[in-house]
Amino acid sequence: MHVSNRHRLDSQCSLISGRNQFSVAIVMDTSVNKTDTENKTATMEFILVGLSTTAEIETFMFWVFIFIYATALSANLLLVLTIHTFRKLHSPMYFFIVNLSLVNVFSISATVPNLLQSLWTGRKTISFHGCFTQVFLFIWALGTELLLLSFMAFDRYAAICQPFQYPMIMRKQVCFGIASVVWIVGMINSAIHVGLMRHLSFCNSNIMNHFFCDLPPLLHLSCSDATVNEFVVSATAVIFDICSGGLTLTSYFLIIRAICRIRSTEGKKKAFSTCSSHFIVVGIFYSSTIYTYLRPSSENSLDQDKLISLLYTVVTPV
Repeated sequence: MHVSNRHRLDSQCSLISGRNQFSVAIVMDTSVNKTDTENKTATMEFILVGLSTTAEIETFMFWVFIFIYATALSANLLLVLTIHTFRKLHSPMYFFIVNLSLVNVFSISATVPNLLQSLWTGRKTISFHGCFTQVFLFIWALGTELLLLSFMAFDRYAAICQPFQYPMIMRKQVCFGIASVVWIVGMINSAIHVGLMRHLSFCNSNIMNHFFCDLPPLLHLSCSDATVNEFVVSATAVIFDICSGGLTLTSYFLIIRAICRIRSTEGKKKAFSTCSSHFIVVGIFYSSTIYTYLRPSSENSLDQDKLISLLYTVVTPV
């Protein structure tokens, strides 16, 4: 009887011990899950280093950038309103200028307001979803503008080199079709990049050495393999920069060749005047974007990248 009671007691002790071990396992698992959750929560926002860390310089920069932003908005929107009001300006060239002005407003509004907020308040954080939204909007505007600039160059080629066939080449349906395709392709390109970025992990540092969320600094922060992302960035940069840039350069080569054949000096000046401002914007925009997205990224170049990115985020819209 004593042996039976002893066996019963041992069984109860084993059962209690098993339950205690199971409880400890649950507590440990809960602790691990809690730690994982806390780690994920810690990476739910990014810290933007910005352009300066000195309060006096940031105050000065705030007023500079708010002036630039107000100028870009008012000038581009005034241009759109003017072209819409005067029927004489309802031509393919001004139709593309309207689209370019809208892209400029779209592009600068995706980056500068957040920069102004950080310069004024000193709060340089941006949420995870806010960062990805900024990337989507900016890359959309960037790709759209690259394609739009190339078709604007083609429009100038058709007007100068094919003046008699120009009304047929750049008829209304063609212009609306080009504009629609340009905006849609830009959006698809942006969606591909952001979709690939969603599969990356950001578990190390959340400090981004930039003044807005862009692809190169985000890829630099990722702690997972970003080979596919880097390949897609390079591939799309080749397609958008090289192909659209090739169309632009080819158009301008034919334009310059046609202008050189004009005998009168006034005729040459008039032809060059319709292309000069566009060519300047093309030169600044293409050179800066090719430098940023086609060059291999490295930590030593991040400070320089911030200055270069000011050219296509702030200068060209103005």
